[in-house]
Amino acid sequence: MIRVLVVEDDPVAAEAHRAYVERVAGFTVAGVVHAGNDAIRFCAKNPVDLVLLDFYLPDTHGLTVCAALRAARAPVDVIAVTSARDLSEVRAAVSSGVMQYLLKPFTFATLRGKLETYRTWREQVGGPGEVGGQTDVDRMLSELRTPGAGPLPKGLSASTLDAITAALDEATEGLSAAAIATAVGIARVTARRYLEYLADNGLAQRRPNYGSVGRPEVQYTLVRG
Repeated sequence: MIRVLVVEDDPVAAEAHRAYVERVAGFTVAGVVHAGNDAIRFCAKNPVDLVLLDFYLPDTHGLTVCAALRAARAPVDVIAVTSARDLSEVRAAVSSGVMQYLLKPFTFATLRGKLETYRTWREQVGGPGEVGGQTDVDRMLSELRTPGAGPLPKGLSASTLDAITAALDEATEGLSAAAIATAVGIARVTARRYLEYLADNGLAQRRPNYGSVGRPEVQYTLVRG
């Protein structure tokens, strides 16, 4: 199991992040803290693999926490979970070794994608041995920085795809393009294009529904885990 420390000053958001992490296979929450110095102390005393780190903390900045963890040679990785949109902070985060950068607000589906991408990367680099060559290194880094099926086709937006994925995730059974269109507030033909994209890339499954007379309606379910 990948042990995660949630660092978030807002107790409500912290609890939401904790619950999100616990829903993703292969991850467990090692702890939840609400301040930067508490995060540093926690990592010094407890086994942690990954830190979900807010940047705007009451006692210090998240980048300061990153620097302290690196100085202490703490064997942890960091995913920034923040509302910080300043390009200078994004550059500083990359320089500090932040693995991924997740902007607030976000849905469970978005965080799950980041965690699953990280899990795959960790499995690839965690064992003994050597890489076969430059191509293998490039592929591993590319997969870490570009989660999912890669860049979206022209005309598809990440925010709409995220909303559709979230709707599928919350559904207890398959949803049709019409149902997704209503839930997200888009045209049916647009919803179908997004759903077909998810299905073509192995992120959703198609299932015909023969419940009514005539041509069966295609329903889509999210591929989980």
